[in-house]
Amino acid sequence: MIKLFDAHCHLQDPRIFSKAPKLINTALESGILHFAVNGVSEKDWHLVKEMSDNYPSVIPSFGLHPWFIMDRTPNWLTSLREFFDANPSAAVGEIGLDKGSHGKTIDFNDQVETFRLQLQLAKELKRPASVHCVRAFGDLLDIMKSVGPFPEGVILHSYLGSAEMVPEFAKLGAYFSFSGFLMAMKENKAKKMLKAVPSDRILLETDAPDAVPKFMNSDSLFSVEDQDSVPEGVQASDGHPKEMLNHPANIHFVLSYVASLLELSKEELAEVSYRNALHLFSYAGSKVAKS
Repeated sequence: MIKLFDAHCHLQDPRIFSKAPKLINTALESGILHFAVNGVSEKDWHLVKEMSDNYPSVIPSFGLHPWFIMDRTPNWLTSLREFFDANPSAAVGEIGLDKGSHGKTIDFNDQVETFRLQLQLAKELKRPASVHCVRAFGDLLDIMKSVGPFPEGVILHSYLGSAEMVPEFAKLGAYFSFSGFLMAMKENKAKKMLKAVPSDRILLETDAPDAVPKFMNSDSLFSVEDQDSVPEGVQASDGHPKEMLNHPANIHFVLSYVASLLELSKEELAEVSYRNALHLFSYAGSKVAKS
């Protein structure tokens, strides 16, 4: 069986949290052995910790997402540090910058300040960081240059940046993680960008419950619709991600799509991406290092 590592998801999301046990079991049965579950605000960090305590396959990540910085408490950074002190297996995330339609409603200087503090914390603690970036790759690169490099790695999750920026990010220690969102990019542009990524920097993810894959290949190893254990409403869609919720096992569709653009077999890409994720998350004290 192909082994996979979901490098970025949100199984603590209130839309699917109650279904998480079934989702995890279904995904494990299809070869997804690890899940990097990312917190997004002070309100859900304890849920990520709880999930990590209950499931050996869950790698916890704690961070303040740019969409939720307005809700932070005065002691948010102290609280965040305490979560890392208590959870040596935790990575930093999800953190980042956003100039998209939603991000434009949030003060960008505030986003930058919050992001920089967390990026510096990741570097200090020698943990990888999972980064959200929407229409702010120039700003992200400038900040990473000023804080970095990052030998422990920075995951550019659901990467949709240009091929031209890949070498500069990679030089700083970035990994490039691909989800169903890649299918929204023009195929020729996506192919050019993918081929610019060093093979030892490629990761796969679902970003579940978001980023439902648009294209469902008939030869995929896993079809969510065939799984009786999948809760109602959590399944693959036909290109309408806003109406459906994503499932971690849908990483098989991402695998198929990325492999086709890279002209690799699914087995080759699975092996490369799994090995990269193991290396990235094998820092001292991590669950992966102990497994």
